Amino acid sequence: MKSLIDHARSFATAHVADPQHTARFRALEAGQSPQALFITCSDSRVVPALITGARPGELFELRTAGNVVPPYPEDDRPQGEAATVEYAVRMLGVRDIVVCGHSHCGAVGALVRGDDLSAMPAVRGWLEHAVPHDASLRSLPGTPAVAEAVQAHVLAQLATLRGYPCVSERLADGSLALHAWYYEVHTGAVHAHRPAPYDATGAGARVAAVRSGEEGHPAFGPL
Repeated sequence: MKSLIDHARSFATAHVADPQHTARFRALEAGQSPQALFITCSDSRVVPALITGARPGELFELRTAGNVVPPYPEDDRPQGEAATVEYAVRMLGVRDIVVCGHSHCGAVGALVRGDDLSAMPAVRGWLEHAVPHDASLRSLPGTPAVAEAVQAHVLAQLATLRGYPCVSERLADGSLALHAWYYEVHTGAVHAHRPAPYDATGAGARVAAVRSGEEGHPAFGPL
């Protein structure tokens, strides 16, 4: 913790006060206009700004266990994840949403392996609510990187996002794009899904419809 505290103490004078950065940070006082909403896992090995090179004000972030996007709430109960997506889309007007899964994901690995999560009831409840028992990722190979399962899981989160009113409206008018990424924590490589043409009827949002057709694997390739 000491190194984090030391950096926080020196950040303003050593970085923000640097003439190369001062004007950029002062401009943030006027507001923000991020390029994208970046949804990813809470995993400490995934650092969106480091991966993308984004500067302050360029990424609006949502981080959840297993980069889960819960369904849009049907009742009046507040939900932080839905509020974050809605604010990014309707207030900030982001034009892109990235859902980024990663290799060696603990949450997805637990689902694939069928781990006993009884000692972590909040985690168990979160994942059971987010990932149906018949979800395709549960039947995919439990390799150390769980790459195929993570990629299928990312696609499922895009399908959930399409059910958000704010997202579906912007997709319909062509002012918003969704992206599925997969990040390898041990190599730094980023792969992206190449989607099939989106069908306005909703069929294009289903995971089965965006598979590559080769051994049933999601169609991800170099970014």
